[in-house]
Amino acid sequence: MRIPKEVQSIIKKLRNSGYEAYIVGGCVRDILRGIEPSDWDITTNAKPEEIQSLFPKNFYDNKFFTVTVLTGSKDPRLKEIEITTYRSEAKYKDKRHPDEIKFAKTLEEDLSRRDLTINAMALAIGKDSQALNPRVELIDLFGGEKDLKDKIIRAVGNPKERFSEDALRMLRAVRLAVTLGKNWKIESKTASAIKENAPLLSIISKERIRDELIKIIMSKEAAWGIEQLRKLSLLKYIIPEIEEGYGVSQNKHHIYDVYHHNLKALDYAAKRNFNKYVRIAALLHDVGKPRVKKGEGPDATFYNHEIVGAKMTSKILERLRFSKKDKEKIVKLVRFHLFYYNPDEVGESSVRRLLRNVGPENIEELLQVRMADRIGSGCPKAEPYKLRHLRYVIEKVSQDPLSVKMLRVNGNDVMRILNIKPGPKVGQVLDILLGYVLKKPENNNKKFLEKEIKKLGTLSEEELQTLAEKARKEREKIEIKRDEMTKKKYWIT
Repeated sequence: MRIPKEVQSIIKKLRNSGYEAYIVGGCVRDILRGIEPSDWDITTNAKPEEIQSLFPKNFYDNKFFTVTVLTGSKDPRLKEIEITTYRSEAKYKDKRHPDEIKFAKTLEEDLSRRDLTINAMALAIGKDSQALNPRVELIDLFGGEKDLKDKIIRAVGNPKERFSEDALRMLRAVRLAVTLGKNWKIESKTASAIKENAPLLSIISKERIRDELIKIIMSKEAAWGIEQLRKLSLLKYIIPEIEEGYGVSQNKHHIYDVYHHNLKALDYAAKRNFNKYVRIAALLHDVGKPRVKKGEGPDATFYNHEIVGAKMTSKILERLRFSKKDKEKIVKLVRFHLFYYNPDEVGESSVRRLLRNVGPENIEELLQVRMADRIGSGCPKAEPYKLRHLRYVIEKVSQDPLSVKMLRVNGNDVMRILNIKPGPKVGQVLDILLGYVLKKPENNNKKFLEKEIKKLGTLSEEELQTLAEKARKEREKIEIKRDEMTKKKYWIT
């Protein structure tokens, strides 16, 4: 893969000034995987102030010896490149931030403090190369390249030390295993160290946990990621409420226990690439079931689990510092996921009430949660006839009615122009005008309509009534045609 000229230029400038410089971090991992890096990181033995003097366009406002250089590149991935001085870190009392960061003398010392082997590799660019694709040398002191090929997540050095230094690394290890693709595994000693250090996650910032969790949930293997969190004893320190469903059997409508049902729902949402609101709601939609379960076997009940679950979801999202907007939306999806709909029993008024409760802007996501719920229950079809019929009714009741209210004039205008009092003639004139507008929408302007009102005022009562009746019949044909098209859209007969 080509090394961008912006990266080459920075490394060359550092070297020409007598410093060492290497490409490091996730971008090395991506290059070896044949993936274009989303950002680029460089490490050097130059001190921050020395970096700043070489690259005047920069900003430096942190305690980690990282100077961000502004390159002026048009590529958003290369506009800013981080250059970090070799560093070693002292003890981590809060299990997240080092008490003291010291300059390291060598690249090896810098790489040895990193979290995972696949993140602890460096690339050295050939010193004498001026080519577009310069010769590069991989510096791999901890077997990261082999682990990358074998799809293994392994901690650098002693995993217990790495995770006790920074507890968030445990969550990051799972996240990388999930987001890098299928068949990745966490090495046994690394996994054991995660289990042992899992309680340390309780003292980590909830915002940081939330961010890693969202990345897991937004991956294609989201359900597998949640299961890894459970197996590694991390889930109980993130969303313990989900684990309450583990082993809790359901009734004749389900083939999985509550926990695995929720995972199956999430898996479907992830495979369909639904957004984060739907995925989180799919994971949490039945979180209230264990707390309301009555009885055992095929006739067990879970009355009001959607109400209890919505309250639990609100607390979970608040604890994880989700925004108010995100929380309100997801809670609604959980609260109303159990809506009842049967074409022969539920009328348009009930559908309108559902739209009011959920919000028209959330209805599509609610239907997606329902589809995920069905697949999670073992149903063969995500969107059966009933759900398609509901989509049809939702669109039908959401459409603007073909009504005289659409007109740019009203009954008062008719009475004023024709100097008449309220009566059937007012409605007849409006019906005729609506017919004009339905045939030609650009006719719906006040000047044209007022002119037509004057013309209609000259007609006899019989002529006016005939034209109005004709206009109403034409409107009925349009309404029937529009309804037929909507039914066809959702395969409704």
